[in-house]
Amino acid sequence: MTAAPFDALTPHPTTGTAAAVTDLSKTYGSGDTRVAALDRVSISFREGEFTAIMGPSGCGKSTLMHCAAGLDAFDSGSVRIGTTELGTLNDRQLTALRRDRIGFIFQAFNLLPTLTALENITLPLTIAGRRPDRQWLDRVVSMVGLSQRLGHRPGQLSGGQQQRVAVARALVSRPAIIFGDEPTGNLDSRAGADVLGFLRDSVRELGHTVVMVTHDPVAAGYADRVVFLADGRLVDEMDRPTPERVLDRMLRLSGGKPRTPASDARARTS
Repeated sequence: MTAAPFDALTPHPTTGTAAAVTDLSKTYGSGDTRVAALDRVSISFREGEFTAIMGPSGCGKSTLMHCAAGLDAFDSGSVRIGTTELGTLNDRQLTALRRDRIGFIFQAFNLLPTLTALENITLPLTIAGRRPDRQWLDRVVSMVGLSQRLGHRPGQLSGGQQQRVAVARALVSRPAIIFGDEPTGNLDSRAGADVLGFLRDSVRELGHTVVMVTHDPVAAGYADRVVFLADGRLVDEMDRPTPERVLDRMLRLSGGKPRTPASDARARTS
């Protein structure tokens, strides 16, 4: 069950742009093995919005997220976090930007096994030499339902609880944007629904900006917007998605037949 949302806070503006890529291109290999992972992709991620990135395997969705988050270099184009152009930063500045202004949630949790849940959550602040805002930390911990697990190490937690730690770690520094790469890929359906609910609540209640790569239409249904990639290009976009609409769009992109009420009825009786 998803934790209760935060207490009402001052509304956040939702008209700005948290991150944007423009004419972004990236290739792997050369000659006959050259693959265009991204082909002049342009997209903006609005503040206070939950965006899911979807597409067939190998379409470039994880590459897009990694480039937008400053985790991977790109061949041409531009990437901005707020008004900061990533291409103008040196390695030290880029590391600081990722630490201070970007939150990350990965499929594999990426927790340090020797640290407690609380120490893992506050690790980005510890590295930056900053003390956590205790009130904010308590809100984040309460939201993800970890109040009784803070002294536990990752090996003492379930997969769902470990990913809750990862979500809290991404939120604790109040980043400008949070990127999730298949954040529910290693979780069962119930634990996955909890994590997705926490991400949605962080957007709706706190004005966070979340960008999530996923292959799951159900996960995409939690987002405010879904963008679709195919062959390294942005090919479609959907507001107010539902799992059914997302699945139909994915079937069209992969050359399959969209579902209809009649086909659903035939499937149930076959």
